Amino acid sequence: MDRNKVVLVDEQDHALGEMDKMEAHEKGMLHRAFSIFIFNSERQMLIHQRAQHKYHGGGLWTNACCSHPQWGEDIKASASQRLAYEMGLKCDIDHLFSFMYHTPVENNLIEHEYDHVLIGYTDDQPNFNPDEVQNYQWIDKAELLKQLEEQPEKFTYWFRTAVPQIIKQAQTY
Repeated sequence: MDRNKVVLVDEQDHALGEMDKMEAHEKGMLHRAFSIFIFNSERQMLIHQRAQHKYHGGGLWTNACCSHPQWGEDIKASASQRLAYEMGLKCDIDHLFSFMYHTPVENNLIEHEYDHVLIGYTDDQPNFNPDEVQNYQWIDKAELLKQLEEQPEKFTYWFRTAVPQIIKQAQTY
């Protein structure tokens, strides 16, 4: 599942063109992304540890799945496809909110994303792709907030940024 390009956007998420993913991250160009948050009936959030070899954020914990839709792709359809590819999960997902962020990350890269946050529910256990994921866990809100406070460096920047909004807006967390 090749994702070597990103869709460049303006601050209203209007598509402007596409660019090589690494070039966009080297230049800090604003581009479209999605982040999927999955919950189970126990009111736990699915988080995963990114594979160590990822171009950035390797070994960090984050939401169930995140990636970049490709040119002309529907965000929800792209996100569902990526969730199946990375975590082996299929469930309905819905758009919850969007936000923009800009931050330097390791390897002299810059994350500058217009991030669409999607939410879904399942009690299925992941069957993760080891090229993308090295571990996962279901975590309750109290434990997640404790870990975020005590060891924020263990989590991706976008995850730390989105979690407060998720807690406010997700009805089951």
